[in-house]
Amino acid sequence: MSLLGPLLLALALVAVPGAQGTCPVPADLKGEDGTRTCAKLYDKSDPYYDNCCRGAELSVEPGADLPFLPSGWANTASSLVVAPRCELTVWSRAGKAGKTRKFSSGSYPRLEELRLGIFGDWSNAISALYCRCY
Repeated sequence: MSLLGPLLLALALVAVPGAQGTCPVPADLKGEDGTRTCAKLYDKSDPYYDNCCRGAELSVEPGADLPFLPSGWANTASSLVVAPRCELTVWSRAGKAGKTRKFSSGSYPRLEELRLGIFGDWSNAISALYCRCY
């Protein structure tokens, strides 16, 4: 009987949609008109995964090459999602300078967990990007 409680909890977490967080599933990244979206960046994250991928969002089309992010987006993104068969390359400085990192398909709700050098992280550190899909 003691194993029944944790087993039911695990089953409930798997069966309830959104229990793993509010970030969209990478396969669901599409524009309002049905066109493909390469990635989405969000300006809000939280210690609780259920509260990540919120706030303002920046949709990135396949083939987008942005050495300078739009106004208000430089050093702002704290969560991101990359579509299937796509790759997002980001830089820590404008003009594609500084440190670089590649994100493959998937959901990255807390960029604070991804190291940038010895003392930093990628939250609020993206200043340029390139997104490509295969």
